[in-house]
Parts: sequence; structure tokens; C-alpha cells
Amino acid sequence: MKKTRFLTQAAMIAAIYVVLVEAFKPFAYGMVQVRVAEALTILPFFTPAAIPGLTIGVIVSNIIGPYGILDIILGGLATLVAAYLSYKIPKRALVPLPPVLVNAVIIGAMLYYIFLGTPDQMPLLAIMGWVGLGQLIACYGLGYPLIKILDKYGKRIFW
Repeated sequence: MKKTRFLTQAAMIAAIYVVLVEAFKPFAYGMVQVRVAEALTILPFFTPAAIPGLTIGVIVSNIIGPYGILDIILGGLATLVAAYLSYKIPKRALVPLPPVLVNAVIIGAMLYYIFLGTPDQMPLLAIMGWVGLGQLIACYGLGYPLIKILDKYGKRIFW
């Protein structure tokens, strides 16, 4: 029963992540991006099933996305690391922080490499800053209120 619940939660989180990325696709990719689905990165605080769920959701979204294998691998890795760190953080106010920092560094560096030598090229720190800002909006602006909602209603969903 416990394993089935874990797998079901992970699959549902992955599916919801992909749907949110696709629904808000114009905002989900690029150097200046706000992935609405990143609000879900607070879910590891409530269930460890969110770690594989978010990772798979990001991998599937990036398979569909424009940046190819580099984004699939690095996006999945960044999400896995950030989700694990969010799972380990005991303070609610800090739960959205790992996805902001990890994605700013890893995805910022990846986008710098992808856009290197193109007219869209920007300095590395600028790209990291823009990615971090988008993550801050998604993770704290949307994710933190989601924590408050799940504090109130989460028992019906996760237990």
C-alpha cells in the first residue's frame, strides 16, 4: 500500500508538472523564464515522492522543450538536487530556496553555453541572475503560498 501510494503521488506530481509547463510554455523556456510549474518544488517538504515526481516531470518537459539533451540531463539533475535539498530543509520559509539557487547556477550556466556566440548571448552572471529571478517568482511568489494551502489541506492529499 505504501509503495503504491508513493508511486501514485510521484506520477501525479510528474504529470501535473508537465501539464503546467505546457500550459504556460511561452514563459517556461529561455534566459528570462518563469516556470509556473516550479511552484511545485515545495512538494518535497510534504512528501518524498515529490523528489522523483518533480525530476521525471522536468525530464519529460525538457524532452518536449527546445534545448535538447543538455537540458534533459542538466535540468533533471538540477531538479533532483534541489528537490532532495528541499526535502531535507526543516524550515518552511527556506523550502523554496534550493530550487532558486540550484537552477540559477546549473540552468544559468547551461543557457550561457547554449547561447554562446549567438546574438542572444549575455554574461554568465546576468543569465544566472535572470534564471534566479524567474525561480524566485515561481518558487516564492507561487510556491510559498502553496505551502500555506497545503499546511491547511495537505493531509487530505498526502496522507
